[in-house]
Amino acid sequence: MTAKQIHIALARLGDPDIAAHSGRFFKTGKGEYGEGDRYLGIRVPVLRRKGKEFKNTPLPEIMRVLNSSFHEERLLALFMLVHKFAKGGANEKKEIYELYLRHTKYINNWDLVDSSAGHIVGAYLADKDKKPIYRMAESINLWELRIAIMSTFPMIRANDFTATLAVSRLLLKDDEDLIHKAVGWMLREIGKRDLPVEERFLKKHYKDMPRTMLRYAIEKLHEKDRKRYLLNLA
Repeated sequence: MTAKQIHIALARLGDPDIAAHSGRFFKTGKGEYGEGDRYLGIRVPVLRRKGKEFKNTPLPEIMRVLNSSFHEERLLALFMLVHKFAKGGANEKKEIYELYLRHTKYINNWDLVDSSAGHIVGAYLADKDKKPIYRMAESINLWELRIAIMSTFPMIRANDFTATLAVSRLLLKDDEDLIHKAVGWMLREIGKRDLPVEERFLKKHYKDMPRTMLRYAIEKLHEKDRKRYLLNLA
């Protein structure tokens, strides 16, 4: 498949009503985080199926799709990249990882980040130096910040919490609600696997954490423990 063929195929699947709803859901209004993004109106399960159908698309064509002005085309490109990365050898994984980091300006909404960052950046760096993640955690770009924290999810699943805790510390004072939610989510995931590790982090930092971040982090704790943190009694 070529990028042009993929564009034609997706255009046929678009639904104006779904597109309008997506535009509202992903905050595309003036001054909102998704300002100006364009939607064809295609639901995610359909895009996932198309990602498998188009899995043999050459990498240069996938990158052209990723450069699309349409949100769903970028998401489809990321699904294809994730598939290619998972099936690729060491050289191809490295190439996809490097391409991903060079094209973060197109990975510019939370669903695009969450569908790909862990599967590519996190998977690639799982057994390597985490400095690229830490550098992204100091970016001025909202989506690179989210890539940084979401890239640590595979490490959490492997019971390695070092990178997540380090990135969480770097993002404690961030102003963006989408970062607060992502950090709180990853801290909660640590707690599901090793509650004492999460508790040590919370006891040290909870008074400095944005309220949304804290609420997400403590969501699975016992009610009395949640109240202690929320009332500054921990």
